[in-house]
Amino acid sequence: MRGFLLRIFFVFALPLLLMAVWWFASDGSTNVFWPPLRSILDTFPDVWTTERLKDDVLPSLWRLSAGYALAAAMGVALGTVIGSYRRVRAVCEPVLEFLRAVPPPVLVPVIMLFAGIGDTMKIVVIASGCVWPVLLNTVEGVRAVDSVMAETARSYGITGIARLREVVLRSASPQIFAGLRQALSIGIILMVISEMFAASDGLGFTVVQFQRSFAIPDMWTGILVLGLLGFLLSVVFQLVERRVLGWYHGLRAQARRSP
Repeated sequence: MRGFLLRIFFVFALPLLLMAVWWFASDGSTNVFWPPLRSILDTFPDVWTTERLKDDVLPSLWRLSAGYALAAAMGVALGTVIGSYRRVRAVCEPVLEFLRAVPPPVLVPVIMLFAGIGDTMKIVVIASGCVWPVLLNTVEGVRAVDSVMAETARSYGITGIARLREVVLRSASPQIFAGLRQALSIGIILMVISEMFAASDGLGFTVVQFQRSFAIPDMWTGILVLGLLGFLLSVVFQLVERRVLGWYHGLRAQARRSP
């Protein structure tokens, strides 16, 4: 029980401290662009009603989920192939380095020409940025598979799909999840950017509309919603990671306890 309470304290201590600093630093502010936190919190329930959450948050979550899932599938599949074969890696590496260096927001106008301004464009933009950390971490994870383990699996006749699932992907899964974690934060950023370019709903669209109409406290509530959304998605990701990689975290904990 004490350990649980300590974990709760460490999770919420810094956010509460920052909120307190923000509260006192902005208290009494007359700057229209820097309203008091008190005013922002008072405005919050009036702005983010159930109807607005349905109309703006749910579409954003749908686009983020679709783009993220597409990037995860492409990144793991291509990364496994590239990481498994040296010649494929030698051919693809220069192209991958070039494409990775292109900032995804720059591609938004180009993607709009081919995919229009609907949900497809936003999903493609999110996927185009999220795929790289997943792909590159998968490549490195597959390359780092222990050769002794691979030979042992081969000697026991573990080949094909079984070898891919039980040896290659299982060994690379910690690094794959590291890439997925990085991709999640990139996906949230690209979700907002894509909705700022051309949209009629979504969190990015709503924040820009508030800014253009000089509803500054409302705009700040949108920023808070984005922060809360990122925090909740991070918590969900950690729960999934702990469940899927329970064996890995167990091995690390055992290694720390060993003399």
